Amino acid sequence: MLVDSHCHLDYPDLQKDFSGVMARAKSAGVETMLAIGTKLRDFDAVRAIAETNDNVFCTVGIHPHEAANEQTAADALIALAKHPKIVGIGETGLDYFYEKSPREAQAENFRAHMRAAYASGLPLVVHTRDADADTADLLDWAHRELPGTIGVLHCFTSSLALAQKAIGLGYYISISGIVTFKNAEDLRATVRALPLERLLVETDSPYLAPVPKRGKPCEPSYVLHTATFVAELKGVGLPELAKTTSDNFYRLFSRAKRPAA
Repeated sequence: MLVDSHCHLDYPDLQKDFSGVMARAKSAGVETMLAIGTKLRDFDAVRAIAETNDNVFCTVGIHPHEAANEQTAADALIALAKHPKIVGIGETGLDYFYEKSPREAQAENFRAHMRAAYASGLPLVVHTRDADADTADLLDWAHRELPGTIGVLHCFTSSLALAQKAIGLGYYISISGIVTFKNAEDLRATVRALPLERLLVETDSPYLAPVPKRGKPCEPSYVLHTATFVAELKGVGLPELAKTTSDNFYRLFSRAKRPAA
């Protein structure tokens, strides 16, 4: 059984055929999905999906693209995170590729999310793109000031050095369908070099559909294609890859419960 460790189930591309999306996920062996919060103003919809689906959990947070529109203090996130279906804080982080929000606003939100993760005991979901040095600095800051704070660097496309740095601080690395793309050889080399015991798989639905589904809206069932590809990169069978990445997910997101057999 597989876990889709990062998807946006509230987005329109998935909502227009939500029952079909969920049925296809089940058929593909996806036992659990993590619905990710990206805006506090839309969070009620994310939480409602988790509340009404036993195999869906969620996170609460503000995407770095939204930092110009939403700034938060840790207390607001801590209060929301008391809900039993909320298993993580984020997504948060730094995006210097699109830079839709000022860098300092992104960093301030990132620090607030880190404080909330520390106070709540929940893991962080970190988005980082073209921001390796500043991401590493903030991970170091949290390690010093907020000991025990850990999480996952999701949809990872950054350097091997950042991945190894994060793993050394207790973080996990999540791999999306990008790893199947023709121009992703550097990412494939990184995946080969990382320990399987620190890897998760995800779709980032409705984005980044893996080969052979390129050009279609992504959905959680497609994590099977990514997992199959990563298993080949790691030289293991799909059952081992699925078991290990699922175990990793439940270890990190310890508030999430496995479905009954």
